[in-house]
Amino acid sequence: MIHYENLKLALGDLDEEAVMAELDRITADPELDAQAAVAACQEGLAIVGERFESGEYFVGDLIFSGDLMSDAFAKLKPFMSGDVGGQLGKLVLCTVKDDLHDIGKNIVRCMLEAAGFEVLDLGIDVAPETIVDALKESGAKILGLSGVLTLAIESMRKTVEALKAAGIRDEIKVIIGGAPVTAEYCALVGADAWSVNAAETVSVCRGWAEQL
Repeated sequence: MIHYENLKLALGDLDEEAVMAELDRITADPELDAQAAVAACQEGLAIVGERFESGEYFVGDLIFSGDLMSDAFAKLKPFMSGDVGGQLGKLVLCTVKDDLHDIGKNIVRCMLEAAGFEVLDLGIDVAPETIVDALKESGAKILGLSGVLTLAIESMRKTVEALKAAGIRDEIKVIIGGAPVTAEYCALVGADAWSVNAAETVSVCRGWAEQL
């Protein structure tokens, strides 16, 4: 049985050399569970967040942790099960207007791509009208909105209102995620679903894709 604790701790310590060494070790093991490795990376990222809040880590450390997560997922992606090549369809993803956080969004993007979605990542601080245009141009029927700041909730609400104004709300499934998101906020925003972790987001979007 593979133990993933060292991977979690290495990422939490922002020890790039140790993270890559652990990934080399576990990906060489025939008993590799890629989803468990992803979970270990997410737990490591949680450690980074805790140390940032306590003042031990700084903004530069957060940025580095995001880069390290991206490298880790790139190494794990070939071992993830699921459809490939965008067989589950297109999905638009972004961090909403007035929010500049992208670590969580990037994790979700990687897992959605591994599951078989073609993800159109619009980036951070994305205005509602830009999102509407992307949905129209791409033909995507699923929209993922991310935000870490509380004020992101209002931006999410305005985005859903923009979908209504454009006459496409009924044909788009909307899921929101991020630290401040709750069932109550989901109702306030007018979204179809909400999630606090990447695995749940993938599950919800996969279910929608199979029905669309």
